[in-house]
Amino acid sequence: MLEGFTKRPFSAALSDGYRVRHDVYSRGEGPATVIIIQELPGIGPETLSLADAFVARGFRVVMPHLLGPLGKISLVGNLVRVFCMRRQFSLFEKNQSSPIVDWLKALCRDEQAGDGTRRIGVVGMCLTGNFALSLIADDAVLAAVASQPSLPFNDQDALHMSSAEIASARASIDQKGSVLALRFEGDPLCKAPKFSAIDQAFNDDAQRVEMIELPGKGHSVLTLDLIKGGAPAQAALDRVLHYFESRLRAPG
Repeated sequence: MLEGFTKRPFSAALSDGYRVRHDVYSRGEGPATVIIIQELPGIGPETLSLADAFVARGFRVVMPHLLGPLGKISLVGNLVRVFCMRRQFSLFEKNQSSPIVDWLKALCRDEQAGDGTRRIGVVGMCLTGNFALSLIADDAVLAAVASQPSLPFNDQDALHMSSAEIASARASIDQKGSVLALRFEGDPLCKAPKFSAIDQAFNDDAQRVEMIELPGKGHSVLTLDLIKGGAPAQAALDRVLHYFESRLRAPG
């Protein structure tokens, strides 16, 4: 199922300085890159379909493989794996992001360094949804989508970002333009209080995060529950694709 993707190892430091290595898969030759950060179930057929949608629009897609099997989903298995990766993921930390965010920042910079004119966007989902909000603060990242951001799992009123990260992200958004956040109204993992927390942190005096809520009880807006979500979910995917086209295409 990964036919056509190029694999390479990438090593960088976590926020505590400890270096880790993950494989990174890429496809497409467009002038702009969208980095799709896998959700908890893994890089399965639905995530690969999302990658196909971006490639079809002329983007280069990069997918870091953080955990689990490739080409299929493993929700229970990956939940066990991520608990064993406590040095990289902080599932229950509020007011602080996971250490892997610094590794992802390094990946974004490395992707841009390969071509100084390349424009970088990121999509985070579920486990990694909050990461997109942190990554927009990096100079290499020009656009970000946080789909069903769920961390910390145990406190839906809190954000998985420090106050310094929020301030940095706000300043970057003011310079680069707004970002998107997506969720189903009945999502059991990314609940209404989570969106309220994002709204209060970012949209108090301007719309920095466009909050898109879909009807239904799904979770994975752009992947596993895209078909179940029907026309609203397809419209959300189209909105995401258009957003990246408008933000990452070179002027003119």
